[in-house]
Amino acid sequence: MLTRIICRIHNEPLSKVPHNGPLILVVNHINILEIPVFFTALHPRYIIGFSASKRWKVWWTRLLLNLADAIPLTIGEANIDAFRRGLNNIKDGNIILIAPEGTRSGHGRLQKGYPGVISLAMRSNAPLLPLVFYGHVHYKENLLRLKRTDFYFAVGKPFTLNLKDQRLTGAIRQQMVDEIMYQLASLLPAQNRGVYSNLDLATEEYLKFEDHTMRSES
Repeated sequence: MLTRIICRIHNEPLSKVPHNGPLILVVNHINILEIPVFFTALHPRYIIGFSASKRWKVWWTRLLLNLADAIPLTIGEANIDAFRRGLNNIKDGNIILIAPEGTRSGHGRLQKGYPGVISLAMRSNAPLLPLVFYGHVHYKENLLRLKRTDFYFAVGKPFTLNLKDQRLTGAIRQQMVDEIMYQLASLLPAQNRGVYSNLDLATEEYLKFEDHTMRSES
């Protein structure tokens, strides 16, 4: 009820999210409003996400994250326990939510993606599904004016990662996550694509890379 009071939620694309089975949802991250809106919009599917451990220091974000069973990540550490929890939840058939940007942008434009999601996807063999949020950058200002905010979703096509004969080097991991970020960019309005705004220049290199490492699930 609260999220619908704050937002006018355009959640029709969420019908593309599978109703059962393990899944890694790869998303952008603008602000904390996404957590209550998204988790309630996909209810009753059980979704678990990762969040920086420092978010547990503030009482109301701690409450929100605990309600969502979020997994804490400590910046600059290996986070082996967090990785294991994520992997176990995927094996249990749950949805894991990952934002490769690693932090909120605040401005709504895509930031550089980091390759932590690649290890989880390779170990679990779970399909990945690109999903983006947009339209809600100024929700706080709208609240002060007693105005509802339009909150939009867009959902891409599921795929799995397949290295074939390639060795999973740091460069390959970064290339893989950049391709995933370009998929997110393709779902966003042009003004929200940020560092991945050169989508139209996309490169035979990336297309060749996609042919060899990503397999469509649709």
